[in-house]
Amino acid sequence: MEGSGEEELGTSQAHSQEGLRDVKGRYRALFNLVKENRDELMNLSSDHGLNEVMDEASGLYSHAGASAQIQALDAQLLVVITDLLQEKASQLFVEGNAFDSSAFAEHLLNFMGFNRLEDEDEENGVATNGRLPQDAWLRVAERAQCCFKTAPTFHYMMGSFVAEPPPKQRVERQKKAPTKEAQRTMPAQLKQMEESHQEATEKEVERILGFLTSYHAEDPTSPISYYEFVIDPTSFSHTVENMFHTSFLLRDGMARMYLDANKLPCIAPVTSGETDKAESAIRKQCIMSISMQSWKDLIEAFEITAPMIPANSQNVE
Repeated sequence: MEGSGEEELGTSQAHSQEGLRDVKGRYRALFNLVKENRDELMNLSSDHGLNEVMDEASGLYSHAGASAQIQALDAQLLVVITDLLQEKASQLFVEGNAFDSSAFAEHLLNFMGFNRLEDEDEENGVATNGRLPQDAWLRVAERAQCCFKTAPTFHYMMGSFVAEPPPKQRVERQKKAPTKEAQRTMPAQLKQMEESHQEATEKEVERILGFLTSYHAEDPTSPISYYEFVIDPTSFSHTVENMFHTSFLLRDGMARMYLDANKLPCIAPVTSGETDKAESAIRKQCIMSISMQSWKDLIEAFEITAPMIPANSQNVE
């Protein structure tokens, strides 16, 4: 049974190869036919030759199963036929140049039923008046109807042409220029606010320096932890303000920071004997940031229960 199946498969493949060769041969025959009968196929009075070639090629293409080789042959034949049709169309255009418009107009008038009156110009012998019947153009339309497909329906490309009034343009009001009195008052107000803010910052820095100095004087040998000094366990915003104001102490050389034996930051005031050394030493600045979670973790790690810098009563609303 297995042997008979293989034989049938081999036989079908042989038949398919033989059919493919036959289709290729018929395509070559079409190429030779077009080449040998080129002048006859280019005759404007007959189109049967090219139509027959195209019909036969279509049958071969559908019968061969559209293999890659057949597709290539069909494409080549289509290119040859297209070139012939292009040359044929150019001949039609050349003959169209000999078109007699007067004869066509006379033939059109006769077809439309133009009624020439008897009164003619005696000198030229030409009818001076004439009349077309009411259905003259209808006759032309009915005659031309068979040459065209149905007319496309009319539609708007951008919707209906409903006229709408244009939107009213807003007239922007011009802002009034500040008067001379306002121009004089505004800088004075800003300057006063800036001076008051700077004065409040300086007072808060001096207040924090007083706390740092008093803590250091109580026990000069015991280091003051930086985090225990600036953190307020009851207020995150006050902690941030303490860090901000303490930075001015470090910047101006009124306090210094160092690391203890556990590599933790400590802070201490700068005494009068250390002022000259602090001025001559190279200062280094860094940016410290703190988040709400870090603030909570530091309170838990250092077991901070009360702030070392009490909130200023003047700043509490």
